[in-house]
Amino acid sequence: MPDARRSVSIRPRIAGLASAPMPTIEANGRATAYEVDGAGPPLVLLHGATGSGPAHFASLLPTLVDGFLCYLPDARGHGGTAWDAGESWTTADLVADLDGFVDTIGLSTFHLLGYSLGGMTALHYAARFPDRIRTLVAISIAPEREPRLSVGRVLMDPDRIERDEPDWAARLVARHDPSHGPGSWRRLLDAIVADIAEQPLLTAGELRQIDAPTLVVAGDRDPFVPIPEAAGLARQILDGRLLVLPDVGHDSLVEHVPILAAALADFYRSTEVVARARARDTSTMEVRS
Repeated sequence: MPDARRSVSIRPRIAGLASAPMPTIEANGRATAYEVDGAGPPLVLLHGATGSGPAHFASLLPTLVDGFLCYLPDARGHGGTAWDAGESWTTADLVADLDGFVDTIGLSTFHLLGYSLGGMTALHYAARFPDRIRTLVAISIAPEREPRLSVGRVLMDPDRIERDEPDWAARLVARHDPSHGPGSWRRLLDAIVADIAEQPLLTAGELRQIDAPTLVVAGDRDPFVPIPEAAGLARQILDGRLLVLPDVGHDSLVEHVPILAAALADFYRSTEVVARARARDTSTMEVRS
């Protein structure tokens, strides 16, 4: 694990100040695209399936950058992060990628927020490396396989998307194919569904390893994550709490963002003392007023 106080030779682009491609760093043996913005203690944000950091967190980021230095890496196969489109990947691969990323940028401890696919990565990472997490936010995710798998097989079918949602298909082409080749967005969707089908499910004992303050967020109309599953996740984590967003489906980063933003502000404010204690390194202590 790197010393968070050392100098790291990375010159990331500050989000919103340039139109150049996202910078990359070598993490876990692959070029990983990311953006960084803000000031304060480190917060790593993990986007959902088919998205990218800047795309999925565009609405929420303005409310976070005043209090945190926000890192937004693209998952493998997404956006500008390297991936062989002929290969599959697993949740364990995404956890290893995250571990390589935070080590490379020099973070010993950090706040972690994950949405959907990124939420699953965040849960697995926090269960495996609980001491590195200051706080955890898991949005639109639960550890059960169903109904995520059944819904995912329908909604993430490439043929259905091209036929019924051509605008979304065009955005997927524009987001993923330039870095990974023509048609890679279709293979990415197949890899996502295959991972849901095969990923190891976190046990109650593994979830109890997560001891950082944790906020579980779910929309009350999310077809992927029924409220009882989200509530069960919050109960199994030692310091878990649940936020249910009214009239919100799976796109919880888009629908009623002010409610989510206010809840996150309350969560981070109420857990600040604990987060300071978990920071350990004086160089990465909380600096928010």
